[in-house]
Amino acid sequence: MKRLLAFLLSALLIFTMTGCGRREEHSAKFRIVASFYPIYIMALNLTENIPDVAVDNMAGQQTGCLHDYQLQSSDMQNLSSADVFLINGDGMESFLEKVAQQLPNLEIINSSKGIQTIPGEGNEEANPHIWVSISNAILQVENLSQGLQKADPEHAAQYSENAHAYEEKLKTLREEMHQAVDPLPNKAIVTFHEAFPYFAEEFGLTIAKVVNREPDSQPSAKELAETIHIVEESGVKAVFAEPQYPKSAADIVAKESGIKVYSLDPAVTGANDPDAYLDAMRSNMEVLKEALS
Repeated sequence: MKRLLAFLLSALLIFTMTGCGRREEHSAKFRIVASFYPIYIMALNLTENIPDVAVDNMAGQQTGCLHDYQLQSSDMQNLSSADVFLINGDGMESFLEKVAQQLPNLEIINSSKGIQTIPGEGNEEANPHIWVSISNAILQVENLSQGLQKADPEHAAQYSENAHAYEEKLKTLREEMHQAVDPLPNKAIVTFHEAFPYFAEEFGLTIAKVVNREPDSQPSAKELAETIHIVEESGVKAVFAEPQYPKSAADIVAKESGIKVYSLDPAVTGANDPDAYLDAMRSNMEVLKEALS
């Protein structure tokens, strides 16, 4: 019994120290809050092995994209004790104006600076899913690194060193994926969320149709019929759903058109692991090799 009690107390202590979706120490001198998962993973790489620096994922590990995300009072409390707030930018954080108004002294580091955007749909000036392109992710890491070096000059050299190391990993991955994807004969795809234009642009894919642009919505019968017609007329070999959302609509299109459903991951959820983005993209590479051969 004593051994069991000691084990449970140890496990509780570990959970309390690590948290859910955060790497944080109570004694940290510098607190970083990332807006959501992709930015959090970048922050984990940038702060690796740097003492007295805490990183928190504000939106939580399973939130996905920040479409219509509503700030909670706990979010504002979290941000009020942060030294910097790392964001994706390009409109992903629709709540940013509220944060800036209520916390005017909070330093916000925008990872999208200088990145060429693709026009969005509806009210979006730009498609905000920039990180799904590896080349853009490299630029985002560099932007975040530069911002952190200015905000926390005590650890500037370590941020720079970590950024360089992670950027080299991303460049290696990009080359690996080009070698695998560039020769594939079938480049037309159908997706069920507008998360992949930057990914498609990077690897020479053509998105023949985005069926429902908001991931939580369901396409109408008319839109499904139009998609099936496009698939049949264009010779699309596969439709791609996302692991974060139901694939019922994709299953209908696949069944009616006789093609397969595959999963592409925009890396908006996953393990709290610095290599999570690399792992997701390598998985996408293997999926594309199978689906588009």
